[in-house]
Amino acid sequence: MSRNRVTAAVFNNARWCELVCRTHGHPGEFSEALWFNRAQVPPFYPNVVTLTAEGQTRQLEVLSALELPGRWGVKDSFATLDLAPPGFEELFSAQWLHFPSERPAPVSSGAARWVQARDTAALAAWEAAWGGHQHPPPAVFQVFRPGLLEDAGVRFLAAYHEDTLVAGAIAYHAEGVVSLSNTFFAEARAGVLRAELLGQLLATFPGLPLVGYDSGDELAAWCALGFEPIGPLRVWLKKT
Repeated sequence: MSRNRVTAAVFNNARWCELVCRTHGHPGEFSEALWFNRAQVPPFYPNVVTLTAEGQTRQLEVLSALELPGRWGVKDSFATLDLAPPGFEELFSAQWLHFPSERPAPVSSGAARWVQARDTAALAAWEAAWGGHQHPPPAVFQVFRPGLLEDAGVRFLAAYHEDTLVAGAIAYHAEGVVSLSNTFFAEARAGVLRAELLGQLLATFPGLPLVGYDSGDELAAWCALGFEPIGPLRVWLKKT
């Protein structure tokens, strides 16, 4: 495992979780070993992200002290914790991914029109497509709030074929890397659109490595484009 590359990806992810929660009015807290949030977090987001592969005893102490309702989540960023004894169940495991800054972009057709969602209406349309809905959700139910558009490190990328939104992703620049997350692609053109997205990211953030995490078929697809798996992670949910 390349620890420095993993650590950059982990801290980028923790800062992204903090940014999303902050736009919902519920900022979290950073300690030496963890990012954690005592409030209700948006859907699909954890209440805890571990920041080191060491210090498991301290991490478990903080987890045991968090009195949170429902099925709250822990992202074990280094897959070093056994959270079954304290009442969690594993939701999924994945691999952190890294794309070196010096690696060239794959050749792609460039058939889609790629743009950045820059206003509230475009962001709502982007979230609707990401969620597989025909219409944008009411503002109160939006995971991605307009405040994210004010952060210079955030890009909501969208691809159009004529007037149809066919692909999208979030890119977030922090900790010296750019994370790729929340990707979606029109199924019939997923391979081409994935390569186009990678090209867009490399052009938008020249000289910066790309990171992310995935599993299964998506992991294989990104590795085929040049991403490298660099370390495991696990996500746990508290049993009710």
